[in-house]
Amino acid sequence: MKRRDFAALAGLGAGALWLPSFPALAGDLVDPAQLLEPGLDVAQKKRLADVALNAAKAAGATYADIRIQRTLNQGIFTREKQVQNIASAETQGIGIRVIAGGTWGFAATNNLTDASVAKTAQQAVAIAKANSKVQKEPVQLAPQKGYGEVSWKTPIQQNAFEVPIKEKVDLLLNANGVALAGGASFVNSALFQINEQKYFASTDGSYIDQDIHRIYPTFGVTVVDRASGKFRSRQAMSSPMGLGYEYLTPKAADKVMGPAGSDVIGYKQSYDILEDAALAAKQTKQKITCKSVTPGKYDLVLDPHHLGLTIHESVGHPLELDRVLGYEANYAGTSFATLAWKAKNIPYGSQQVNIVADKLQTGSLGAVGYDDEGVKTKEWDLIKAGKLVNYEKIRDQAHIVGQQYSDGCCYSQSWQDVQFQRMPNVSLRPGTTNKSVDELVAGVDKGIYIAGNGSFSIDQQRYNFQFGGQVFYAIEKGKITEPLEDVAYQANTLEFWGSCADRCDERDYRLFGAFNDGKGQPSQSSAVSHGSATTRFNAVNVINTARKIG
Repeated sequence: MKRRDFAALAGLGAGALWLPSFPALAGDLVDPAQLLEPGLDVAQKKRLADVALNAAKAAGATYADIRIQRTLNQGIFTREKQVQNIASAETQGIGIRVIAGGTWGFAATNNLTDASVAKTAQQAVAIAKANSKVQKEPVQLAPQKGYGEVSWKTPIQQNAFEVPIKEKVDLLLNANGVALAGGASFVNSALFQINEQKYFASTDGSYIDQDIHRIYPTFGVTVVDRASGKFRSRQAMSSPMGLGYEYLTPKAADKVMGPAGSDVIGYKQSYDILEDAALAAKQTKQKITCKSVTPGKYDLVLDPHHLGLTIHESVGHPLELDRVLGYEANYAGTSFATLAWKAKNIPYGSQQVNIVADKLQTGSLGAVGYDDEGVKTKEWDLIKAGKLVNYEKIRDQAHIVGQQYSDGCCYSQSWQDVQFQRMPNVSLRPGTTNKSVDELVAGVDKGIYIAGNGSFSIDQQRYNFQFGGQVFYAIEKGKITEPLEDVAYQANTLEFWGSCADRCDERDYRLFGAFNDGKGQPSQSSAVSHGSATTRFNAVNVINTARKIG
């Protein structure tokens, strides 16, 4: 999609007082029926892969990998009682990455003829040889065995692209109607679906075919009080997921209730958009008149749909090894958690903090069988009993930290972009003893319960930060007492995770998702999930975001 085309589409989707953050649709606009047409079959992909690999080796490459990728996107945008836009997009091509002269080279094309693919491979080698003239140290790849011909598919039950557009539009308009009936003044809703048909092959001997699906339903509700002129908003409590359309078929077993008196509802592997829209209207009306928080120190009880963003910013990003090494700096900074800092063995958090990285969790956005370097995915510890034990790394980074293997977290958003280190799923393990949300709240004398993610700010070292939320409730002597407004908490990463005092058990464990996490220059977008159960943090500094300074 051309930049001007997306700007026009984004304009069609806007217009209310408050609008959720919608990702761009990549590719050329197409008829929705085209999204159901089969792409190249596996035999065709393998033949093209061999053309590219043979041409690269003949031109002097010591290593080569290729990605043949077809990406399908669809976005449906509505406002109140009308459809704003429906956009379907498709893009397909091949990206070829090589090492020649000890240096990386990359080239890509959307012309999938033998001659064009071979020429593109030769171009990638020529670029690598040119780069080698200024390369100071040769690329060192961690060893990787070839897997032969293998495949992996997101375990979906219903392909969202096969669901009639009318059915999807009706669901969004029904959600809008429920919110309006509940007192909303404005409501926007949207549904995004992505299918990455990704084929990887390398000179290591892998031919990997993957079919990856993601879905993201979302909305924004605004309530305006005409008498006072005040308005408040609330975003959907959905999480984008690595699932099919079955995610929008609610299942009672997937519903998780917040603490008694909070009105909060969470969801696991399915999502009830109608229920959430009704609750959003109710909670947004409450925001108009509810009490503004008094600044001070509070114990915080953080819902997974809120805590996921804090994990993302204060753990996921600072433990990306390229950011740690200073290779990634212009896009959101570097990291305080350097190799020298790690060597000091300073605690990252309390002993309650056990954080893992993975590309495996069913339903997660980051779930794949193999990454974009042909590495089989896995789970590994990042923080264990409060101590930093590992980073997130890929094949050409492993030797820097003395390891002989990649973590399998290399990713590219499309065939025309080079793959590089991206954040995997990063999650806080739940508690190991049975504890409900109500039992967690019962131990709090003076605190605040926070659900949903709001505005945030974090410094260029991923250290000092401030986070808001969607809804807030006061906790007094172990009970939820009343809703609050204007809440944000401030801390630094070590102080915050050091205050982690208790967690609910796995029955409360849920995934939060970042559907379009940006990184790199030129910028690329990836999708990751962050799991946790409801968690308590003691004596955190809370500010009032409505109060003026001075």
